[in-house]
Amino acid sequence: MVAAQKPWLKWAIIGGIIAIIALWVGGNYNSLVTLNEQIDGQWAQVETSYQRRFDLIPQLVNSTRGFFKQEQALYDKITQARAAYAGASGKPTEQIAAANALESGLGRLLLIVESNPEIKSNQIVASLMAELAGTENRVSVERRRFNESVQVYNVKVKRIPSNIIAAIFGFDARAFFESAEGAAAAPTVNLER
Repeated sequence: MVAAQKPWLKWAIIGGIIAIIALWVGGNYNSLVTLNEQIDGQWAQVETSYQRRFDLIPQLVNSTRGFFKQEQALYDKITQARAAYAGASGKPTEQIAAANALESGLGRLLLIVESNPEIKSNQIVASLMAELAGTENRVSVERRRFNESVQVYNVKVKRIPSNIIAAIFGFDARAFFESAEGAAAAPTVNLER
């Protein structure tokens, strides 16, 4: 009777070993798929940060440039009116015209300040720089997270025994994000265009 049970036990052991191997292969395969998808998801975050940069920075620069133009035009008008008043030839009509132009410019300046007292050119520049720094920090964080995801995945692909499963199913090491040549130089923001 003991001899009759041995073939069944032998097949149970073989089946158990096959099941353990299948679970091990499946677990490693699923882990590689998950890590690979994590890298793709993290790269999408990098692209989202880039898109934010491409959408935000031109708007901020143009808004700041537009305010500087408005402010500069007003200051130019006030300066010209002051010069015209100082250079007026003593004729009352010329002095009145110059004074009216000066008062008009000053009135506009006072209206701008009264309606929005926190408008200051340096605050706009500071805000622009803060937004630029924030955007660049977001890009940097997402790049770092991407490289961390790639590192975890690459370790899994290269480590024994999961490297066997990676080779069988075609999981290759992924490339890290590397800065472009010259990326160490700070970007230039020109508000003078």
